[in-house]
Amino acid sequence: MYAFFLSTAVIFVAELGDKSQLMAMTFATRYRARDVIIGITAATAIVHLASVGIGYWIGDSFADSQDTIAIVAGVAFLGFAAWTWRGDELTEDEADKARRSTGWAILAVGVAFFLAELGDKTMLATITLATQEGWLGTWIGSTVGMVAADALAIAVGAVLGKRLPERAIKIGATSAFVLFGILLILEGAGVL
Repeated sequence: MYAFFLSTAVIFVAELGDKSQLMAMTFATRYRARDVIIGITAATAIVHLASVGIGYWIGDSFADSQDTIAIVAGVAFLGFAAWTWRGDELTEDEADKARRSTGWAILAVGVAFFLAELGDKTMLATITLATQEGWLGTWIGSTVGMVAADALAIAVGAVLGKRLPERAIKIGATSAFVLFGILLILEGAGVL
């Protein structure tokens, strides 16, 4: 359960202000919110299953070096903090493609999210979490965290439109990554 709760929280925070959230809001202007959520859930479950597989393999392969893995994971989280602070924007071209996509809504959303998540910080954060936590809890938690964050974006976007407090979201998400990174580094160094 710890892996589930930790990965839900970390991925939820990682997704705040991410390009995927902007894609979710854009798709929701064209398709029913239910179809967008189903497409996001399917794509996220597939990408994060591969992510936890990679992370579990890394953690298992270097089981004797858990302190080193914790320090590397902490540094990675500090990198995710910098990535979050820098920002991740949906280009006008990407927004136009999302609005113009035709065919089945769930398939269009699912494919778009699958491709957008490959190599994204939420995928890398999931790999990082899976190096130390159980793969099943990390997989389910990371999927729930991402879908929850994107569902929130759809709901908030519907209510507030483009008046989202982007700076506050960026500061909060960056701070959370810094906190997780420092805690992991301290844990790996034997301080905690």
